[in-house]
Amino acid sequence: MAIISIEGMEFFAYHGCFAEEQIIGTKFRVDLYIEADTTEAEATDDLSKTINYQTVFQLVKKEMKQKSKLLEHVGRRILDSLKENFPEVEDATVKISKLNPPLGGKMENVSLTIDL
Repeated sequence: MAIISIEGMEFFAYHGCFAEEQIIGTKFRVDLYIEADTTEAEATDDLSKTINYQTVFQLVKKEMKQKSKLLEHVGRRILDSLKENFPEVEDATVKISKLNPPLGGKMENVSLTIDL
């Protein structure tokens, strides 16, 4: 079993409970950790025998484009899409960070980490 990590994906998106957030948007960072059996890919050097990172990025990008009020909803959609497109995924964890959230004070980010 292996852990495939795709970290620091950055998106400008329109997620948030405040109406303004869904209009003006903000930056988000997504980290994704995928557990899968990579034994065949290790032996064959064949991309079709493992998780294609580019395809995963495109799945995350698609889900980040769809507006949501809650990071929890976005995270669940990402994990569901991952499992639907890659049934060989044993487990996965996604962390979504909203950078500079409008919470009335200075902070770097708020984040949600959710598992498959």
